[in-house]
Amino acid sequence: MNTSRLMLLIVIACAVAAFFYFGVQQYLTLAMLKSQQVGIATFRDQHVILAIVVYGLIYIAVTGLSLPGATILTLAGGALFGLFWGTVVVSFASTIGATLAFLAARFLFKDSIQAKFGERLQAINDGIARDGAYYLFTLRLVPLFPFFLINLLMGLTTLQTRTFYWVSQIGMLAGTLVYVNAGTQLAKIELLSDILSPALIGSFALLGLFPLLAKKFVENFPHD
Repeated sequence: MNTSRLMLLIVIACAVAAFFYFGVQQYLTLAMLKSQQVGIATFRDQHVILAIVVYGLIYIAVTGLSLPGATILTLAGGALFGLFWGTVVVSFASTIGATLAFLAARFLFKDSIQAKFGERLQAINDGIARDGAYYLFTLRLVPLFPFFLINLLMGLTTLQTRTFYWVSQIGMLAGTLVYVNAGTQLAKIELLSDILSPALIGSFALLGLFPLLAKKFVENFPHD
């Protein structure tokens, strides 16, 4: 591993270690968010632009470093900024953070993974080159797949960065809307599991699979 990769790995490791050492994760819980909602809202009312900037940077840092807390931050976006602006800020912050995680994984590990397992990964690389946007869109819409894991694994593939960004921006929008909207009614939420029902998860899955299935149908449909 060259010096630049090693330095980046050390910086990321130190940031993650500091996050857990100083117990930052205890502040990214539903109970803490509900207890501090009034104080945070007061700060927002007094410093609107600063609140948006600070919130966005925190969201980017959490998602970029693949740390736990994105769900709580999304709820906070709805509670603080309402459905429209909360969705706008969360959508861009989450996509930027995801892309940073994607790029970090690519910079640190892609070359070594491809060099070591290139032949075994050829079929995957071919599939990503052909249908990568469809696969990513499906993964983004199905809440069963961990957000951070998709970012890291996609970084190890040959998917283009701009494709990753715009597909993630669109693919995560539905889930963002659901959680931001839930955040606007924060007082009514007792458990995070209350937000997504099995029927809603199934609907997301069908919506995510539809473009890929439609593409496969068109490709295999008999032509004259």
